[in-house]
Amino acid sequence: MSEITTPPPNPIGWFRSAWFDHTFIGGIALIALISGFIVVMKPELFPVVLIADLWLLGYHHVIATFTRLAFNKDNLREYRFFVFVLPLIVFSVTFATAWFIGVWVIATIYLYWQWFHYTRQSWGISQAYRGKSGGLVKDNPLFAKLSFYLVPIWGILHRSWQAPDTFIFVELRVIPIPELLVDITGVLAVLSVLAWVYTRIQAWRAGQLPIAHTYYMISHFVIFYVGYGLIEDITYGWLVINIWHNAQYVLFVWLFNVNRYKKGIDDKALFLSTISQPKNILRYFFVTLAISTLVYGSLSVVISRDLLLVGLPLTVLFYQTVNFHHYIVDSVIWKMRKPKMQKTLGIKNS
Repeated sequence: MSEITTPPPNPIGWFRSAWFDHTFIGGIALIALISGFIVVMKPELFPVVLIADLWLLGYHHVIATFTRLAFNKDNLREYRFFVFVLPLIVFSVTFATAWFIGVWVIATIYLYWQWFHYTRQSWGISQAYRGKSGGLVKDNPLFAKLSFYLVPIWGILHRSWQAPDTFIFVELRVIPIPELLVDITGVLAVLSVLAWVYTRIQAWRAGQLPIAHTYYMISHFVIFYVGYGLIEDITYGWLVINIWHNAQYVLFVWLFNVNRYKKGIDDKALFLSTISQPKNILRYFFVTLAISTLVYGSLSVVISRDLLLVGLPLTVLFYQTVNFHHYIVDSVIWKMRKPKMQKTLGIKNS
């Protein structure tokens, strides 16, 4: 694998190469969709697929966050509050909420917050592909946001209207939504996607189709429609989008780290820069997977000794604390409008 360079934006607009971006866009989406339909057809396989998702992707993607926070001396100094203080605050708030109101509140918060987090991550990636297009993405900013967000909004409104009793085996209560609102939003979402398709056909005819951005947007529409609408069961649908989100994150962080340390080993981040060299892709993934396995395996042993903490499920509180902390941190460290982010990823603000 050759060393990454930062090429000028081009009409295709790959992040790295055809191989990488086909994997990042099409491969991840395909794996997520197949996994979802497997558990729909064979519900008894859900625990197996879920464990594989958590071990290979979910735990791994949380550790990937810490490569931005704590694997570099400068970053650790800058983000020490997020590493040492914020987890305690998030756990305290999560525990108090579950204690005084009920565990169902945690599940409800998670349903809506993970939807927002997944949508925002997808928006950020779409903007990065937009920046790689060399100015070929010429959609009106308002139209671009409407066409992007309406499908996810339709999805979460649909789940709220369904009002399932449980979500990932925990009691759930949702915001009551009338069916009419779901239907109206669905019509608007379909119309916005059709309008978007029309603009891309026009761009293709003019020889100005932003290929990678278009490819990514198609995967975005499909995943959110399947995960929040087509699959009836809320937990099975969540599995689709969770796998997609986790795998996206792991690969995107790898790309960021490789770009960041492409010039060689950095003494301020000796460990991370060593495993992030372009030719060491397998070493990077095996090392970070080993770290995530060690961390979560050790925590699981501790948690399994006492599954209930003063009447509350410790496992639920722990994992949701990790999730909520991750959501807060990501909202700060991955903003595509930051010049440093754009420089590292080789994108232009557009």
